[in-house]
Amino acid sequence: MAKKSAIEKNKKRRRLAARYAAKRAELKAAAVDQTLSDQERFAARLKLARLPRNSSPTRIRNRCEITGRPRGFYRKLKMSRIALREMGNDGKVPGMVKSSW
Repeated sequence: MAKKSAIEKNKKRRRLAARYAAKRAELKAAAVDQTLSDQERFAARLKLARLPRNSSPTRIRNRCEITGRPRGFYRKLKMSRIALREMGNDGKVPGMVKSSW
């Protein structure tokens, strides 16, 4: 199980990214728009830099919803490889067949 602080920090980043998504997209579009003047584009870059760092979607870490593990993550199932194996062996994942060799 991951540290609760790391899991909560990641949840906070997700909330911030969702809150600032529209504003961030608008400023990014203005920053690369060639029809605007250089000063307007630079001003858009400065406003973008003033947004909270944790509102950037690249700072979000995919974590297992069961254990909070950050590595070995399957996006489709939203869980780590270890949790997937345990749940598969218990028969809790539909369509997953147990195997051993």
